[in-house]
Amino acid sequence: MAMSKGMKWGLGIIAVLAVAAAVLYPRLVVTLPPDGAEAKLNTFKGTYGHRYTEMFLIGGNAITKNLEANVYNTWGLNGSDTTGDSSPAVLLDKIDVKEIAKQYHMLAAFKNGARLWTLDWIEVEMGKEVDFGGMKARWVNWLDLRGISTEPGAADYKNITVTRHTKFGFNKGTRISVLEDPQGNPWVMKSFSLITFPDQKFADIATLGSRLKLPAGWKFRSVVLEQDLVLTPEKDGTAHITQDDFGNTYDRAGGPFSNFKP
Repeated sequence: MAMSKGMKWGLGIIAVLAVAAAVLYPRLVVTLPPDGAEAKLNTFKGTYGHRYTEMFLIGGNAITKNLEANVYNTWGLNGSDTTGDSSPAVLLDKIDVKEIAKQYHMLAAFKNGARLWTLDWIEVEMGKEVDFGGMKARWVNWLDLRGISTEPGAADYKNITVTRHTKFGFNKGTRISVLEDPQGNPWVMKSFSLITFPDQKFADIATLGSRLKLPAGWKFRSVVLEQDLVLTPEKDGTAHITQDDFGNTYDRAGGPFSNFKP
């Protein structure tokens, strides 16, 4: 039985769509590399005020916007043992995130830095070391990007879920910055941003609250610790982070997330 022109045309369209889907699907649905599979515990002391950067490799499903990221941290690399700076400007400024995404066959890449630690010490499982255009970083956690943009301000005062195995420590006598959400949950600053406001002064952290544009119900306070504070994720590695409108990053504290509620 001979096919009509209409049937042939319809089958031709289907064939074209099938080819297009076969070509585009691998570009729109990307699986993250298992760079945390053999992560090993590392401990760093004396980190307060030292500079680092995070790099994101973003995968997942661009069609459904079910996105996720591997996060890599520069700390302990790029000469930081002697300089205290693991993301020197000479390396950081030349990173092209589009080229990085293309190199590693990801949906996108994102440069989250430079930043300064507000932690006195860090215990973290670190995985594979990856080269980002000359700046090296190691896998530290997985990040759920569903509903979250990497645009500046997108994470402000939002609850973002990450998976990692860490302990973040603040020593007795250290001044910490605490956000308190409308439910009374404390969030402790771990990272001071030099991204959106590069002229932000580290020495001015204590008075940051007067400059923040806090949403209704949110509060800021600066506290000098009377005992050591340790931030931890839940037993399965689930932790929660947020940012303020200066791009500074905070970890959820209280309950299972710290040794006491600051």
